[in-house]
Amino acid sequence: MMNRRTMLAATAATLAALATPGFAETAWPERPVRILVSFPPGGSSDLVARLLSEKLSASLGQQFVVENKPGAAGTVAASALQQAAPDGYTFMLSNLTPFNVAPVRFPDTPYDPIADFDHITYIGTVNLGLFASPKLGLKTLADLDAAAKADPGGLEYGSSGVGSWGHVIAEQFQNVSGAELFHVPYKGSGPMRLDFRSGVVPLIFDAVPQNLPSVEEGTAIPLAVSSTERLASLPDVPTFTEAGLDIVAENWLGVSAPAGVPAEIKAKLDAALTEAMASADVQAQFDSWGLVRAPKSSAEFEAYVTDQLARWTPLVQAAME
Repeated sequence: MMNRRTMLAATAATLAALATPGFAETAWPERPVRILVSFPPGGSSDLVARLLSEKLSASLGQQFVVENKPGAAGTVAASALQQAAPDGYTFMLSNLTPFNVAPVRFPDTPYDPIADFDHITYIGTVNLGLFASPKLGLKTLADLDAAAKADPGGLEYGSSGVGSWGHVIAEQFQNVSGAELFHVPYKGSGPMRLDFRSGVVPLIFDAVPQNLPSVEEGTAIPLAVSSTERLASLPDVPTFTEAGLDIVAENWLGVSAPAGVPAEIKAKLDAALTEAMASADVQAQFDSWGLVRAPKSSAEFEAYVTDQLARWTPLVQAAME
């Protein structure tokens, strides 16, 4: 009987310990954690990374430091991530371009966008818009189509770089509309928007959120957006599909790591990010940026990145022709 009682007591103690918060949890993080961003400061990825890094620093008790590594359509940052130790101290605010566009656009990309990474947490999507300088006097996509066809190649447009999603969508726009524009690539959306606001480049294909202040000021005229439905942030702006152009595109954002990060670290990070994104202030900020949030599990996010690669491959290949 004593043995039975001892065994029951031991079992109860074990169950109690398992139920205790923190039991068997990894001590991670024990030092500052890097979050790589593939574009210069001021873009969608950078803003989201800085917002979430503050939340993670507060909840996990270590500094999460944003490190901008722009260049080569995001492959500079993704390559640095792939080469980092899978110890839970280097992550990336991942996005469409380096994982679904660049590997197709640049066949010598030095990493496999699926096998070389653990895609941990899905954040949401940002839609693209086509914006015109008010100096052009264009009000609609039809106005642009007429102006472009009247002067083939005479109208310049900016993108955040060769092989960026803005470049790919601009090429798709020209393919399906028959309009001919002249491409001016930049090293990131921040420098592009500076030139756009100063009148250096009259058209840009760029993420919607960072252009909303310019729209409100009247210094950017939104002609169309790439979403499936009109955006709450731009309710009067038609989608490309409404204008008869088969163009739908979203730039997903997430948090990824080099392949092989311990499962307990990934689970802890995912839980902290999920909690942060559920907070009212983060949700309000996401709404103001036009970032659309649709929760996914880590497994669903992994599958989503793979699906997006398959979806974008023909679009990028068509843009290269």
